[in-house]
Amino acid sequence: EKRLFGVPLNALLENDQKLLPNTKVPLLLQALLSCLEKRGLETEGILRVSGSQTRIKSLEQKLERDFYTGLFRWDEVHQNDVSGLLKRFIRELPAPLLTAEYLPAFAAVQNIPDLKQRLQALNLLILILPEPNRNTLKALLEFLSKVVARENNNKMNLWNVSTVMAPNLFMHKGLPNKIPEGKEKQLAEGAADVVRMMIHYQDLLWTVSSFLVAQVRKLNESNSKRYQFCDKRIKNLLRKIHADKDKVEKNQAEPSKIVKVHASLLLKDSLEVHLNNATRVADVLRQFQKNLCQNGWNIVNTVNLIKCNNSMECTNLLLYEVGGNIGK
Repeated sequence: EKRLFGVPLNALLENDQKLLPNTKVPLLLQALLSCLEKRGLETEGILRVSGSQTRIKSLEQKLERDFYTGLFRWDEVHQNDVSGLLKRFIRELPAPLLTAEYLPAFAAVQNIPDLKQRLQALNLLILILPEPNRNTLKALLEFLSKVVARENNNKMNLWNVSTVMAPNLFMHKGLPNKIPEGKEKQLAEGAADVVRMMIHYQDLLWTVSSFLVAQVRKLNESNSKRYQFCDKRIKNLLRKIHADKDKVEKNQAEPSKIVKVHASLLLKDSLEVHLNNATRVADVLRQFQKNLCQNGWNIVNTVNLIKCNNSMECTNLLLYEVGGNIGK
């Protein structure tokens, strides 16, 4: 449970969600990217200039010992070492971030001659990635875009960043090396070009395109027509059965007038909030804030991602509904 490098994304997220239930990107990756964004974006040659391999190995060991205790000091780490840890994290994943199944398809995208079709292919490939991979890739590409935006200071343009990051995404130790002799340079440039497109056009790659929506709608409509009943007597019978079932359930079910707010990092017990027709979300948040203040809450969680004091504004709180309907 303490390992951070060489661990499957699903396992990392499972551990992280014990601390922060809604975590979608590994906390270690978030911390690495946050550190680089704060102090590394202006560093000349960031990502390209290698840090000390001895220091990076030592930092890896310290992280696996101290990261979840909150004792690791990011402000004492050299930025080139942090970028080395970032590349090491991606490279050491047991399975490629782009997945072993789809990695050949990602690599083949650069063979499509038309730019629009290349982007459509990338869009489709990203949409079918497993959710942890897709969320992690999105966080990485957003950071790489910020690096490119500071090109004047860090001397890292789009092609530099793509060339440096491509091997970490496409050359995975767990995959057999089948590169034909003499093709190394061509394949490396092709992989870098795919990474370049993902960084440059990333805003287009996370949306479901209109033609896909139209196809799904058409498919649903055809399925709906296929199962329509021609016999009115059967439809009437089914309608009656549903009506009777709804009537019984309505009579048996007594609507609940209490919701429970769970915040395991802040409150030991669930906070029960009584509802009526006039209750608003702001009322729930206000009661939650009042309960926190009564308990004198003032903590820094174990991964230094939440920092608060006894003075708290309602605007700093967000209420998330998990499952069901807030009125039930």
